[in-house]
Amino acid sequence: MLRLNELKLPLDHTAEDLPAAICRRLDIRADELERFTVVKRGNDARKKSAIQLVYALDVVVKDEAAVLARHSADHNVRPSPDTTYKFPVMAPEGWNGPRPVVIGAGPCGLLAALVLAQMGFRPIIIERGKAVRERTKDTWGLWRRSVLTPESNVQFGEGGAGTFSDGKLYSRIKDPRHLGRKVLVEFVKAGAPDDILTEAHPHIGTFRLVTMVMSIRETIESLGGEYRFGTRVDDFEIGEDDDGNRQLKGLHLSTGEYLPCSHVIMAVGHSARDTFYKLHDRGVYVEAKPFAIGVRIEHPQSWIDKARYGPAAGNKILGAAAYSIAHKASNGRSVYSFCMCPGGRVVAATSEEGRVVTNGMSQYSRAEFNANSGLVVDITPERDFPGHPLAGVELQRRLESLAYVAGGSNYQAPGQKVGDFLKGEPSSEFGVVTPSYKPGVKLTDLSECLPDFVIEAIREALPVFGRQVPGYDHPDVVMTGVETRTSSPIRITRGKDCQSLNTRGLYPAGEGAGYAGGILSAAVDGIKVAEALALELVPA
Repeated sequence: MLRLNELKLPLDHTAEDLPAAICRRLDIRADELERFTVVKRGNDARKKSAIQLVYALDVVVKDEAAVLARHSADHNVRPSPDTTYKFPVMAPEGWNGPRPVVIGAGPCGLLAALVLAQMGFRPIIIERGKAVRERTKDTWGLWRRSVLTPESNVQFGEGGAGTFSDGKLYSRIKDPRHLGRKVLVEFVKAGAPDDILTEAHPHIGTFRLVTMVMSIRETIESLGGEYRFGTRVDDFEIGEDDDGNRQLKGLHLSTGEYLPCSHVIMAVGHSARDTFYKLHDRGVYVEAKPFAIGVRIEHPQSWIDKARYGPAAGNKILGAAAYSIAHKASNGRSVYSFCMCPGGRVVAATSEEGRVVTNGMSQYSRAEFNANSGLVVDITPERDFPGHPLAGVELQRRLESLAYVAGGSNYQAPGQKVGDFLKGEPSSEFGVVTPSYKPGVKLTDLSECLPDFVIEAIREALPVFGRQVPGYDHPDVVMTGVETRTSSPIRITRGKDCQSLNTRGLYPAGEGAGYAGGILSAAVDGIKVAEALALELVPA
């Protein structure tokens, strides 16, 4: 089988045009093409008047060797890679060895637990939040009634923070083993739409993510896995192994139970701040890492569609347009879009009382009125929060508390129109853009809750972005604050065996540990760490 990449056809091409284009590209007759499968489909919209669809295909031809030889200099014609997932080891039948524990049921923890269960290790999943249906009710309680449930919200509960997001399923990580394919295949088995296997920038959306994580839970349980919802890890019992090395011995749970265990995957997500502090208190090696802070910015989706697709705006094949933009400001800071959500809404994403945090969310249809994106500025430990591994957490908390006060101390978010922001004046009334954040937006001056260097960098970047995306810096565009949880502010550093540098049996994983960013990369990291743990239990 051949992999044919970068085959371009007009947006309005017919079904018959695709096999004909394959034959032209490979220089073969129609009867030499036996079959083909679309692997990926994206678009090239750089010329708005002539948008093209871009295909990657697996192709079966009669004389594969001859075609490969004829196109040996073309890097877009190669043998198809084997993307089949292969388990590195399987538990012996009737396995009665140590049961691995997975802390956290977000994308990383779900895939780690699923792969461990498929290998026969019967994992125990500890999740501080509630099952996804109950969690959804609590999350809407904040959005509709300004009632926060600290252990059940956008950040905590089955499915993790990714459940209330755009459900993006693409990543820039290096993936030579095609573990991302394993993730997507499992998601489709669990009810995700088939097109996530072929779209260049696949997404699921919140409602479908809810049913999908429930299905994955059922699979894990059917394979002997065990879930414990509403159970927080309050402390870690750390002793020594036979060689005098630090060794995890067990977990103290919020239920009062002590759970003896020696192999634990830490997949707690980027907002488990109390867990970060407890790990640090127990001497587990933790270091500060860079992240980004800023705001959410909202535009009518129709503006973004027109800016990106021109006359083709609204085309059903193209769907709602997205963007990715960046600018290096004169103060040395990078300003960039983050977690762009076409046709979505801005959501309240705090997990701590007296704090306001924004995030973006879309449904699978991406059919809501506004587009939104994080507009964030990079920060580093050396420059912005030196002196302590957890100083980034305290910076986040301080900014989120300022945003809570600026928003009226009732979980409304502080907001400002771009025109007023550029002039350095507080906003007093909305214009043509209506913000989507619930429970509401209080217009004010965002400089009250963000550092001066962030304000300066965003002020410089907005007109630049307006030249790249017409309408981006329209005076009535609304920015809502604060966006502080772009990624984990710490890294729980691990070695090549995926275990903590100084505590054996502890396997830091995913976004909270500083090794992923987004659903797909977190899920892939969960698989990698689960494999490492399994090989420790049953060496290959």
